[in-house]
Amino acid sequence: MDEVGRDFDDFVTASSPSLLRTAYLLTGDHGHAEDALQHALMATARHWRTVHTDPVAYARRAVVNLAKNRWRARSRRVVEVSNPAEPSYGPPDQAVALSQALVGALRQVPYQQRTVLVLRYFEDLSIEQTAEVLGVAREPSRARATTASRSCER
Repeated sequence: MDEVGRDFDDFVTASSPSLLRTAYLLTGDHGHAEDALQHALMATARHWRTVHTDPVAYARRAVVNLAKNRWRARSRRVVEVSNPAEPSYGPPDQAVALSQALVGALRQVPYQQRTVLVLRYFEDLSIEQTAEVLGVAREPSRARATTASRSCER
């Protein structure tokens, strides 16, 4: 991977926080989010010559696909036992409490709707960009965003 060079290093430094946040919001687990990000960055490095013009879009789509694959595989396996809450070392500040509530709410929304919410409102992508990442037409993406928003209001 030495041939990818400084441009790739700069890309990783600049985009990793955003991609990790997306992965976490999609998977609901820090460890799985880090794994998804690592695999997405490795795929991006392998295809750097062809994706270097828009590596963020490529890596974002890879993160979304990896998270989707995890949910598919998870539905076929025996239920995993997970820690229901992150360990707390003191009273959480307002941002931490909001983050925990947000992740909890996202876990209640079906995966496709959660993906649309994360891409639209946390990655701040347009309907067209969201549709491109999901590999669907504009209208289904828009409909999913509307349905997902309504689901969260309940």
